[in-house]
Amino acid sequence: MTADTPLSGRLDDDDYPAYTMGRAAEMLGTTPGFLRAIGEARLITPLRSEGGHRRYSRYQLRIAARARALVDQGTPVEAACRIVILEDQLEEAQRINAEFRRAAADPHPSSH
Repeated sequence: MTADTPLSGRLDDDDYPAYTMGRAAEMLGTTPGFLRAIGEARLITPLRSEGGHRRYSRYQLRIAARARALVDQGTPVEAACRIVILEDQLEEAQRINAEFRRAAADPHPSSH
């Protein structure tokens, strides 16, 4: 731990890879094999420790939990991963479209 990266900042960081594969699987109520499968499907890419072990962030665990819910309903892992990816892409496209609509509706955009 270095002086320029205080522990409190890491604890609040959703992207900090704080969880080992075993702990992540335990938290999700699944197996390390499931985490490997969603990694192979490119839903999430865990970071690696200096020793090469997978590490997961809270953000990645939330994504994995969405895929797990679909798998629990009978969706194959590959399909569940694709669904989650497409849902996220759709949400982002809708956000961008809403921004464009707001900009187009504003007759006097502020000058920057």
